[in-house]
Amino acid sequence: MSAPTLSRPAQQAVARPGIAPEQAEQRRNLSTVRQADVLALLGAAVAAVSFASLLFTRLTPFSGLLGFVAVSYALFVAIYALLVWVEEPGTYVRDRLAAVAAHTLGFVMLLALVVVVGFTFWRARDALGNASFFTDDLSDAGPLEPLTVGGMQHALVGTLEQISIALLITVPLGITAAVFLSQFPGRFSRVVRTITEAMTALPSVIAGLFVYSALIIGIELGPVSIKVPRSGLAAALAISVMMLPIIVRASDVVLRLVPGTLIEASLALGASRWRTVWTVVLPTARSGLTTAVILGTARGIGETSPVLLTAGYSTVINANPFKDPQVSLPLATFTLVKQPQETMIARGFGMAATLMALVLLLFIGARILGGRGPGQLSRRQVSRRRAASARDAARFAGYAGAGRIPRSSGYVPVDDMPTQEFRMDLDADGGRTGRDSE
Repeated sequence: MSAPTLSRPAQQAVARPGIAPEQAEQRRNLSTVRQADVLALLGAAVAAVSFASLLFTRLTPFSGLLGFVAVSYALFVAIYALLVWVEEPGTYVRDRLAAVAAHTLGFVMLLALVVVVGFTFWRARDALGNASFFTDDLSDAGPLEPLTVGGMQHALVGTLEQISIALLITVPLGITAAVFLSQFPGRFSRVVRTITEAMTALPSVIAGLFVYSALIIGIELGPVSIKVPRSGLAAALAISVMMLPIIVRASDVVLRLVPGTLIEASLALGASRWRTVWTVVLPTARSGLTTAVILGTARGIGETSPVLLTAGYSTVINANPFKDPQVSLPLATFTLVKQPQETMIARGFGMAATLMALVLLLFIGARILGGRGPGQLSRRQVSRRRAASARDAARFAGYAGAGRIPRSSGYVPVDDMPTQEFRMDLDADGGRTGRDSE
């Protein structure tokens, strides 16, 4: 007598209330732009501008371009939400309004950037058109001299020297502090992180006053007096106080994003903690660390008040950062744009445009140096790896032809191998022990 077979009952479609059983569920593709969405945006925009024009010209006493833009945008959002609500559910309306707000904020930020950069370069066009602006200083440029006389060389030299000294101070200290905060957590690291986050909001004038009172006025420690004259070095120290918290905080965030499995794998292979940091953590976070350094550099290179308090102002080139006043591009810009002469104002805007171009070059250099992710090699590095692999393959082929294996590989040569067989077993502690096979 055969055993009865069990059959699974056929699954029946359960009809939802309000939906016909034969109606299939339709899923909307959110990755494409529908024609209805485009028509709703255009219709809302035209209706908002038309209604705002009617309000500002016929119905109300409103006036002004800024008010017209604000009222038009508010009407656009309201009309667009109404048009979407007619055909779509409430969740879709909220999603569309959130998308409109996000795109609006992005457009406003881009517009502000374009306006600032464009206005600066437009006002600096007369100064940047002269070759002497890049090769001369302001020692011979009086208030009535044309733009063909005088330039920004003294400010450019001061900026490059001051930011270079500040980078030599802040990059090692900042990355070391970030490694300590991320890789060695504890009570003291929490205190350091709190102080670092508080120092990111430190006003720049406070940093300048600190260096001015501590080094320029001097500290008397009995018979020892510590004083630093007004110079580029004092300005670099004040700039370092502003850059260091930015670099530490950004680097700490980047290092904490390194996967813990990589660190655990390195430690499991027997590497020390510092060896793991040097060979695993830092190379993995190279791109982010470069960005952190550039963020700190952008903060320090545009400081004005610390340089004014610690380095003073000068119109001549001073290539010695350890003696005499030394001006920078932000301080020279701040000083020249306050002058009543149009030529001086044009020189100030020319220095501001040069400063923005310098920051842009720094960001481009950072992307070139740290843009590759972990494991991504350049063409030269790939060629070197291939050549090394070919040399190793040829070397091992020579050893194999001679009937032996190199001792450096960890194996025993064939000629020296004992005749008795060995077997490797694991002892109780996890290590390997060799004993005779049974």
